[in-house]
Amino acid sequence: MKTSISLKPTIVVIFGGTGDLNMRKLAPALYNLYLDGYMPEKYAIIGTARRPLTDDKFRDTLMEGINSFSRSGKVKADKWSKFADHVSYTAVDVEAPDTFGHLKTAIEKHQKEFGPETQVLYYLAVAPNLFPLIAQCLSKYELAGNEDTCRIVIEKPFGRDLDTAKELNAILTGIFTEKQIYRIDHYLGKETVQNIMAFRFANSFLEPLWNRTYIDHVQISVTEQLGVGDRGGYYEGAGALRDMIQNHLLQLLCLIGMETPVNFDADEIRNKKVDVLKAMRPFGPDDIRFSTVRGQYAKGWVEGKEVPGYRHENGVAPDSNTETFAAIKFFVDNWRWQGIPFYVRTGKRLFQTSSLITIQFKDVPHHIFPSAVTEHWQQNRLIISIQPEMSIRLQVQAKRPGLDMVLNPVDMVFDYKGTYNSETPEAYETLLLDVMTGDQTQFMRADQVESAWELLMPVVNAWESKKSLSFPNYTADSWGPEDAEALIARDGFHWFTLPLNKD
Repeated sequence: MKTSISLKPTIVVIFGGTGDLNMRKLAPALYNLYLDGYMPEKYAIIGTARRPLTDDKFRDTLMEGINSFSRSGKVKADKWSKFADHVSYTAVDVEAPDTFGHLKTAIEKHQKEFGPETQVLYYLAVAPNLFPLIAQCLSKYELAGNEDTCRIVIEKPFGRDLDTAKELNAILTGIFTEKQIYRIDHYLGKETVQNIMAFRFANSFLEPLWNRTYIDHVQISVTEQLGVGDRGGYYEGAGALRDMIQNHLLQLLCLIGMETPVNFDADEIRNKKVDVLKAMRPFGPDDIRFSTVRGQYAKGWVEGKEVPGYRHENGVAPDSNTETFAAIKFFVDNWRWQGIPFYVRTGKRLFQTSSLITIQFKDVPHHIFPSAVTEHWQQNRLIISIQPEMSIRLQVQAKRPGLDMVLNPVDMVFDYKGTYNSETPEAYETLLLDVMTGDQTQFMRADQVESAWELLMPVVNAWESKKSLSFPNYTADSWGPEDAEALIARDGFHWFTLPLNKD
């Protein structure tokens, strides 16, 4: 087990301390890091929000969140008591900058107690429009520190488009150095996603096959059975393209498509990801017409219960043009991937909640078996399942038991649950520990963010400028619009889905 010995004294300041993100993700993650021995010997957690709260009331609120959402279950009194001693609350109103003086006092108190090596982490679990205001207030009150002892963590979205992303980056880098800025994408903290790097670059048999000579196409599919719920207001300003493809799915594509790094240095890894984005084929008008699909869900039935269409969700306009589904065909125009399509899709109110990366290999050059033997023939596939199960499958052809020579596909499976007894950490646990140790490998750099926006802006502009006359164009509990099936079928492929394990 990793211990806290190597970690410097740390102060974690959470803006939006009483918000949903802290309750559901951050507080449980920090508590689990404490239980597993990953927190520094000296640490403090300071929650901030506008309304006044006592330390005890804030601690009770955190405990409710941890009891409800932590993978470790309800807190145990002795463990909680020790953890809670490190937790406090300071009221800070971003629109009343003088309240940052109270925060400065609280931070300096801990710095004096912990010593000169104390590092301060600011986690902005707030609406994106508050990022610049908080950064500027931290600068005004000399709380931005230096690049060795101060870090700021921001959640997506990183801008609404290329211009706002550049504007946000300019503000942040005017106050902090790039070394201090951690743009968090929780998808990159998921165990199976992190294993992509290990699987690709620690196994010698894969590299000779990982190119256009042997790979037919790549699919990245992140589907959700849930609708927008109470996030209708937010989703109206985002949509599937901004909410998922610009960040999560393009990051997964970069992991699959990147060249072999020289080492595991954070900037080396991120350089290779940027190279993929810069090599991706720009979208012209015809590409948007034939290589992109958008959709919006109508009402339907999910698990025996009727659910409303998107336009009838709270906070959604009755004539909304916002897409809840997006599918795009990308190309990476470089030596490794020239001509190989990368299909990505994401959507809400789909048949199944799952996150799959499917690498389909080209067929054997010559079939030696008669057709009667190969009735169930399929090309080899490598399937990386992120959720609901965590597994890596290699689908190959094998002989069926019996006297006759009959081939059928079989799965060679690496399954986390079947291989390891230890419980898998949540993504936020991994990423928060990375922030504390100063490891930026899994965090987006400014040029990554801007390159992703630059690639997608033609699609964003086309979809926003032209109202879809077909919305809603798929029912809840389906696999999305028929045009998405046609998008991949035109090339002779179909969307792959992994059968759900009901056990």
